[in-house]
Amino acid sequence: MAELDRVRRWAEALIALHLDPAHWSFGFDNAKTRAGQCNFTDKRITVSRYLASRYEDDEIHQILLHEVAHALAGPRAGHGPKWRAIALDLGYEGKRLHGGAIADDLAPWVGTCPNGHTHYRYRKPARALACGACSRRFDAANLISWQHREVSASQRKVAAAAAAE
Repeated sequence: MAELDRVRRWAEALIALHLDPAHWSFGFDNAKTRAGQCNFTDKRITVSRYLASRYEDDEIHQILLHEVAHALAGPRAGHGPKWRAIALDLGYEGKRLHGGAIADDLAPWVGTCPNGHTHYRYRKPARALACGACSRRFDAANLISWQHREVSASQRKVAAAAAAE
């Protein structure tokens, strides 16, 4: 698991090497389903403190390269050819989106399809959802039934403490 101080040093080194550190900064955020973000408005790259504490060093390094590539490519590049060329040049080996774990232990909504696949949400689902693992198209036979669970303050503290280590 990555140590957050080390992640910060890596990020700041990448910013110093590839971006203007007088304008770009790094920080941790509280995201639970995405690993990193490049905010062009604030000129800030962030990484989820919850997920960084769960990922290995190599995964975190790839996330940082992904976000620095976004900063270099510009806000309109998305995950297109310009971003991809820059990302590969930086040494990025991953895909356009990170497929790692989410902080599902903190999700207050847990859903199960008839075949037993489990799904997590941080907001109450607003409409009926079918399991994507069971069918690529919406199929009422694969509707997910949602249950709300209490995520206690102690669970959040444990997650925050693990992220702070």
